Amino acid sequence: MKKILVIQTASIGDVILATAVIESLHLAYPRAIIDFLVKKGNEKLFDGHPFLNEVIAWDKRSEKYSGFLRILRKVRQTKYSLVVNIQRFFMTGLLTVLSGAGETRGFSKNPMSFLFTRSVQHPIGAGVHEVVRNNALVSDLCITGDMKPMLYPSVTDESAVAGFAAGKFYTISPASLWYTKQYPAEKWEELIRKIPEEAGICLLGATADKDLCEEIIKQAGRNGIVSLAGKLSFLQSAALMKRARMNFTNDSAPMHLASSVDAPVTAVYCSTIPGFGFGPLSSNAATAEISIPLSCRPCGLHGNKACPEKHFKCAFGIETKKLAERL
Repeated sequence: MKKILVIQTASIGDVILATAVIESLHLAYPRAIIDFLVKKGNEKLFDGHPFLNEVIAWDKRSEKYSGFLRILRKVRQTKYSLVVNIQRFFMTGLLTVLSGAGETRGFSKNPMSFLFTRSVQHPIGAGVHEVVRNNALVSDLCITGDMKPMLYPSVTDESAVAGFAAGKFYTISPASLWYTKQYPAEKWEELIRKIPEEAGICLLGATADKDLCEEIIKQAGRNGIVSLAGKLSFLQSAALMKRARMNFTNDSAPMHLASSVDAPVTAVYCSTIPGFGFGPLSSNAATAEISIPLSCRPCGLHGNKACPEKHFKCAFGIETKKLAERL
């Protein structure tokens, strides 16, 4: 029986996109033992996942090197037949090379790729989605086709959000780790004022987003808004998104969370562009971005902590009526 390890220790969104590879591998090898190595905290995405044997968490913040050695010992003892490294950085590349696996795969951008059994190009742009790039790592082993990211909220997750999911409602995930990927609070408030009064609104986010959500509620000036920032798990948030009339997000993790359960989603792109290949994949998906070209846009692949040009036109220039059309 095949033993397979998939590695992606980046951020939540990257990890969600990597699940398409797990879907492809499971379809090709339904009896295989598949493990997934992720950054500590992201393992909660996979509670009760039907196709994963074990999710290994690496605390890269407080145990970067000691954790690496512990995980390396575990990986070598497991004797994987295949290691698929979706990450493009040195430490996971070294882990892949030292894994003792019969076959190792990863992207050619990884500094250790010259020692992989097989390396694959990772072209940014040209309309190629990250899911397609990831699936290229196993395309000769699997019929990857249009495999998409998938997460599996449980019945318990569904029950936990049932009280917020009654009637017609929308979700808004207003925050982002990057300032230049975050639609301004006042623009979210404009959108909220366009939502019919009879519809409910749930604001989603992490504990760190509580203040932002509360300020939006305060300034929006309408009833029927609840902040769930820090109150729901990843899978509970996904379960709630499945039931929403529409989910509004930035180019950030909640967009991928919606895609993973095929929930309707509208993603706002400020400093980044969908052409990078990280766009929403739900069957009902759309993006909103400024309609006029800016010489400074995009200003980076992942966003910045502040607008390099000090004007943030790429965000303030997006009219909320574009989002309101998706209501």
